[in-house]
Amino acid sequence: MSKQKWIVTVVVVVTVVLLVIGGTALYAKTQNDQAPDALTLSTAEPTSAASADSGATGTTTDLTGDWTVSDGSAAGYRVAEVLNGQDVTVVGRTPDVSGTVTVDGTDVTTADVTVDMTTITTDSSSRDGKFLSILSTDTFPTATFTLTSPMDVSAIVDGVASVEGTGDLTVAGVTQSVSVAFEAQSTEDGVEVSGSIPVDFADYGVDAPDLGFVKVESSGTVEMLLVLTR
Repeated sequence: MSKQKWIVTVVVVVTVVLLVIGGTALYAKTQNDQAPDALTLSTAEPTSAASADSGATGTTTDLTGDWTVSDGSAAGYRVAEVLNGQDVTVVGRTPDVSGTVTVDGTDVTTADVTVDMTTITTDSSSRDGKFLSILSTDTFPTATFTLTSPMDVSAIVDGVASVEGTGDLTVAGVTQSVSVAFEAQSTEDGVEVSGSIPVDFADYGVDAPDLGFVKVESSGTVEMLLVLTR
């Protein structure tokens, strides 16, 4: 190969590499900018019972009774993946959430939530197919959360509050005890509850995909927004 051809070849290779890197960086920035925000309550940030004031928007003060997870609810996951060296935030969501919650006085005594894992989608159908495969959704089509300890929600009566809950999360047929950071508020129509659960995929027998050019981090977050009515 002549020196001139060698130089041209090097220039072409370098140009292609730069285009790949630049294209990946642009995709990562676009993806991160467009990633949905975390599932949160529909109004202001939560406050503690001590700081909740008469300006709270909630109107449901008697919480005792059975509540149903209704339309407007959503659940899914948030995870980081590395694509050709670029960090990308991936968010999957589904509106197919069902369940019941029972409140006695100011204590949540039972809560059972079921999520249809087969309908969780991201912005990529190929990624969604991989998600269904690694979670064996043909065998385990749903994930569930069951509250295992009563949860004091007295602060919610005053407006908006943060509450810690403990329960069993079942994913891909494996159940683990988890702590959940709940935020809740009463509304004109009922109650809204948002929650996030940090998860390590290995705890549920799930191997995070590693395809060389794209690698999914070994941990992520399960997110939920429950609209409760009765």
